[in-house]
Amino acid sequence: MDNYFIVIALIGLAALGMAWMPLLTKKTKVSYAILYVLFGGLIYTFSESLPLPNPIRHQEYTVHLTELVVIITLMGTGLKIDRPFSVENWALPLRLISLTMVLSIALITLIGWSLLGFNLASALLLGAVLAPTDPVLASDVQVGPPREKKEDEVRFALTAEAGLNDGMAFPFTWLAILLAMPPSGEVNVLEWLAVDLIFKIVAGVLAGIVLGRVLAWAIFGGGKVGNVMDAQNGFIAISATLLIYGLTELLHGYGFVSVFVAAVTIRNYELQHAYHTELHAFTDQIERILVAIVLILFGGSLVNGVLDVLTWPMALASLLFIVLVRPLAGYVSLWKSGLHPKQKWALSFFGIKGIGSFYYLAFALAQTHFQYADEIWATAAFTVLVSLVLHGTTAALTMESLSRQFNEEINEDEVSVKDRKPNP
Repeated sequence: MDNYFIVIALIGLAALGMAWMPLLTKKTKVSYAILYVLFGGLIYTFSESLPLPNPIRHQEYTVHLTELVVIITLMGTGLKIDRPFSVENWALPLRLISLTMVLSIALITLIGWSLLGFNLASALLLGAVLAPTDPVLASDVQVGPPREKKEDEVRFALTAEAGLNDGMAFPFTWLAILLAMPPSGEVNVLEWLAVDLIFKIVAGVLAGIVLGRVLAWAIFGGGKVGNVMDAQNGFIAISATLLIYGLTELLHGYGFVSVFVAAVTIRNYELQHAYHTELHAFTDQIERILVAIVLILFGGSLVNGVLDVLTWPMALASLLFIVLVRPLAGYVSLWKSGLHPKQKWALSFFGIKGIGSFYYLAFALAQTHFQYADEIWATAAFTVLVSLVLHGTTAALTMESLSRQFNEEINEDEVSVKDRKPNP
């Protein structure tokens, strides 16, 4: 019973601390995620009474906790994007979730197979879990809350990419699962293409659009702004998230895709309405509480064995994923995008890894046996740790620098054009 109260008190402390984290991050320019991981490592180092944070053994627990965090984050991510959806408006994130992600998966798979000696199924799983940009821990490089007007090209593209590719990586996770399944590991490629790649994505998109429109109609009174629901009911966003995710999974579509598409659909229904701020604020609060818990558990797992099988080649592979694979894959996919090279490198570099990777990995390992399961966990955990430190200490300063530089360039252009106008 004493252990139970200790856990309750720690959750309360972690949640309470989240109230000050945005201010602390703004002042220190360091991601709060680093602090929570350190906190988790410390309390698990000096306490033996806490539940053991072992994601390898507690597979089902890891799946559902990380799943909940991701879907709530996806709803909040979709709600805060001010830009209306169209292929032209969303050209940059569409490049990132297609060319960048597929190229990243291929390169990581190659490194896992050639450098680490994994079999094809394990190498592909490593690629599938590490390729997506995480929507949960990427707040420092994302747009601000709805209607806040903090939506430059880099922030918008990274936000939309994080929202979209957490579902788009699922087909490759399933391909790795199929390769690992006994007895032969043979895969019906046509069936995988038809079901896991095409049908489930299309089902997720359609379910998101339909459910998003129905919920938007209910929330906004059929477009009559005067009939909008009480603004205190921000919990509707969480309720909608669970409903959309559950229904889509029952229809055998990708729930991650559906939740994000539905959020964007709701956001686009009444684009300028202030109620979106309430919806996003509620999801953000719940998300931060859950993220605090997961980060503490991640810190605890780092000092309780998840890295025990980590080797120097695995650590080197993790560094290659962060500083070479993603940046090169991103920059190649942004060829002829019209962006300044600094913007391209920022988009390419900040492919932040995080909780989404843990979900995919836990999900896959719960489906079937992978020969190198412990090694994949160690490599993934170390990669996320490196990403947290490297991206968490550079994201805020980089985004501020880019925003300042390109806003100044726009202002200078506007002044120069004005100055060239002849006087009446």
